[in-house]
Amino acid sequence: MYRRYIKRILDILLSALGLALLSPLFLIIAVWIRLDSPGKVFFCQQRIGRDLETFPILKFRTMRSDTPHDMPTHMLENPDAYITKSGAFLRKTSLDELPQMINILKGDMSVVGPRPALWNQDDLIAEREKYGANSVRPGLTGLAQISGRDELPIPVKARLDGEYVKNLSFATDARCFFRTIGAVARSEGVVEGAARKPSKSSSDPGPRR
Repeated sequence: MYRRYIKRILDILLSALGLALLSPLFLIIAVWIRLDSPGKVFFCQQRIGRDLETFPILKFRTMRSDTPHDMPTHMLENPDAYITKSGAFLRKTSLDELPQMINILKGDMSVVGPRPALWNQDDLIAEREKYGANSVRPGLTGLAQISGRDELPIPVKARLDGEYVKNLSFATDARCFFRTIGAVARSEGVVEGAARKPSKSSSDPGPRR
């Protein structure tokens, strides 16, 4: 019942409420991004959704417009050269992820679930398939996000994603949601650049422009 109906209802309510309450913050961030660096306010990129369907994920742009489009941040030799001043703050605080509430409202994503893989990250997608983790909507946050985030190699992340799907419930979602608040406040598990990348790949593999 929760997985089939209640989870989606909560996603709609929480994302709609979040967008309404945070609209002034959205405006402030948008103005800051435009003043800080030429280019669009939002960064749109194809990600893998439920049942391997692709969708355009939305983020606040945190990198220069000339950053390689589909290269994961952890593969950039010097990501600091691409990250804007506003972007550095948005990434550290995870505020760049806020536009994904629009993805949640549309039904592309859920508040809690496996982080959406980049469309060309075949290794992560294949590993998740072993655990059935591609069968649910990807999330704004998830079990892997509160268990190490960028520090996790792909096999460990995929196993945690599978564990989340296996134990999906209101209690699991609530635990992930509230632990995320603390993890974001402490900037836990955030890794930038090839020199500091984990052995396989990052939890959130795409560039966070």
